[in-house]
Amino acid sequence: MGEKMASIEVPKESVDKIYEVIETAKTTGKIMKGTNETTKAIERGKAKFVAIAKDIDPAEIIMHIPVIAEEKDVPCFTVPSKEELGAAAGIQVGTGSVAVIEEGEAKNLIKQVLTQIK
Repeated sequence: MGEKMASIEVPKESVDKIYEVIETAKTTGKIMKGTNETTKAIERGKAKFVAIAKDIDPAEIIMHIPVIAEEKDVPCFTVPSKEELGAAAGIQVGTGSVAVIEEGEAKNLIKQVLTQIK
């Protein structure tokens, strides 16, 4: 296992911002939920921002996402909770990953996250 994931570990104060990006994009833009949909969005060049949950078990389910996100130059961030990620995406269950396809009003929030975390 021990290989480093290409996703960015997020400071606690930035985690809420990432959930806010997902919630805002869900309401005013478009998101894709789940590992298969996220993978397709990245591969097709549609993803603008990706969040993956750290507590997915087994981790192999989402390990490829940061790698392909890096190849396609898509910002990919790790959040601690699949439940909170699912809630931000508007679903009642946890999800391993979410991709923002159309930012909507989340565009500036995404810029804030990117400058906060770099």
